[in-house]
Amino acid sequence: MMKLSRKNADFFVPDDIEQVAALSRTTHLGVGAHQDDLEFMAMHGILTCFGVQDQWFSGVTVTDGAGSSRSGIYATYTDEEMCAVRCAEQRNAAILGQYGAQLQLDYPSSAVKGEDQSEVVEDLYNILIAARPQVVYTHNPADKHATHVGVCRALIKALRRLEPSQRPRQVLGCEIWRDLDWLPDSIKVVLDVSERTNISAALSGIFDSQITGGKRYDLAVAGRRKAHATFFESHNVDQSDALSFAMDMTPLVDDDSLSIADFVSDLIEQFKAEVLAQVSG
Repeated sequence: MMKLSRKNADFFVPDDIEQVAALSRTTHLGVGAHQDDLEFMAMHGILTCFGVQDQWFSGVTVTDGAGSSRSGIYATYTDEEMCAVRCAEQRNAAILGQYGAQLQLDYPSSAVKGEDQSEVVEDLYNILIAARPQVVYTHNPADKHATHVGVCRALIKALRRLEPSQRPRQVLGCEIWRDLDWLPDSIKVVLDVSERTNISAALSGIFDSQITGGKRYDLAVAGRRKAHATFFESHNVDQSDALSFAMDMTPLVDDDSLSIADFVSDLIEQFKAEVLAQVSG
């Protein structure tokens, strides 16, 4: 059994096999800040593994959900009650999405956003060692949500602790709070998520506490994916019904000397150069 730092951390295996065995079969790993982040940003990994015997998506949710907005039937819920609801919703998503494993680390957002991320990094490192995923999906460092960026920072630290031979072949920074349409197409990672839209819709809609709480994330995410598919290419008919975008963070993970700030700055400069080249012609 894997030991995690927080006493209320939750390690859930939908098909009820032993924890280490469940995690070790992982091929695609999603690491998100909040309950529902995985389903909004890592749908490509979930769909890639859905119903496939030799590929497994596993999820890691870092925070406890205590800061969630709440209204309607949830308006009077305490932080503890909301944490329990959100944990249950994330478990239900893992069942529906046929995840290999779902870990909820139960950290407050303050522990993720702060300078001392040592416990979070240690947990993520141990999960990576046990899972050895081929592909990792997480928040991109240009996201505007501070907790999302905090998770990205902590995960990069954990990934850099791995020996080069242990690192994933691809690490993708995905979009939620601020999309990635601004990335130049030459460096944009385009993820087709048009298959099984029924599964995507069900996974997005399972987080009732947030939808009823006043945020129609389910509609917003589906709309963004459709918009990306239509606006991705101006001179060709749509090749997909739904796309999501990501940035390839593998070079950032593999080069310990490269700072996150410099990595993002270079991407922004490429975007700037592309825009200025058109208006200056």
